[in-house]
Amino acid sequence: MADNEQTEEGAAAADAAPAPKSKRKLVIIAAAVLLLLGAGGGGWFFFFNHHGEEKHAEAPAPKPPVFVDVPDILVNLAGLPGERVQYLKIKVVLEVKDEPLVEKIKPTMPRLMDIFQTYLRELRATDLSGSAGLFRLKEELTKRVNAVISPGQVNAVLFKEVVVQ
Repeated sequence: MADNEQTEEGAAAADAAPAPKSKRKLVIIAAAVLLLLGAGGGGWFFFFNHHGEEKHAEAPAPKPPVFVDVPDILVNLAGLPGERVQYLKIKVVLEVKDEPLVEKIKPTMPRLMDIFQTYLRELRATDLSGSAGLFRLKEELTKRVNAVISPGQVNAVLFKEVVVQ
């Protein structure tokens, strides 16, 4: 009987030992199946799901901006007494969104010219040196144009020519 007890204990031990391995195998197999299902679902979504293309209509082509020429401006720059007089010649174009705004700007052109000349006469040649000086000048002119044509708005003031002599 002792032999039967030992064989029964050995059989019980043998049954207990494979149980953790089978659980581990079961977990690994389940993880592999979930991974394959996830990869397959993701592949189907990205490669075969074309519902997003049907919903998007083509966007209308953006309208090109409209440009308004401003008459050439020639002003003398501010300087200290006794210094050589320097002049600024500038050609400017205004960039606007659409044609109706052009019709609003044209009647205000004398006012724009006055504001531009008043501002430009206060500048010194050192204010215009370098790209930073021209950038500041462009920003100031844009701000002044937008103040005159408010509530309309100019996208940018573009320089055609800037000469300091």
